[in-house]
Amino acid sequence: MGFDLGGLLQQYIGGNAPASADAATHFDQISESASPDLLSQGLSAMFNSNQTSPFSQTAWQLFGQANPIQKAGMLKQLIAGMKPTVLSTLLNGTGGAALAGVLGNALNANNPVTPEQAFQLAPDQVQQIADHAQKNSPGIVEHMSDFYAQHSGLIKTLGGAALTIALEKIANSQ
Repeated sequence: MGFDLGGLLQQYIGGNAPASADAATHFDQISESASPDLLSQGLSAMFNSNQTSPFSQTAWQLFGQANPIQKAGMLKQLIAGMKPTVLSTLLNGTGGAALAGVLGNALNANNPVTPEQAFQLAPDQVQQIADHAQKNSPGIVEHMSDFYAQHSGLIKTLGGAALTIALEKIANSQ
């Protein structure tokens, strides 16, 4: 018996979603079947929703749940979405050698962020980067949604309410 993606998504159309306790299982099923673009659209809607935590807070929460390679990927995506002048203002306004090292590397040599560097950052520093990026780099939420669509296991750590919002957007896009 095959998986019925359309039937599952139909449950999320019109705001009549099943219990949020089922959302993680449903998100898992959909992330295996849906295109990355469709997942990204759902995640972007979730990040931009007034029913979820602000993007920067969600970013640090996801960073805290990630492995070192995912952390480096997140930082690389956040930094890549910012212009050098925006990175420079963030670097000049921050404390902490680890954050200065990551940002300085990105500014001076366009070097990738290493898992070791990412491991040195505290989640609140990532929140600071994400907040700065959101304020100064239009499209960063969509850019990060593309990244998170490729790492859907991390998204499940956000809980049923956030996942339900993403699933509703995915369902309404079909």
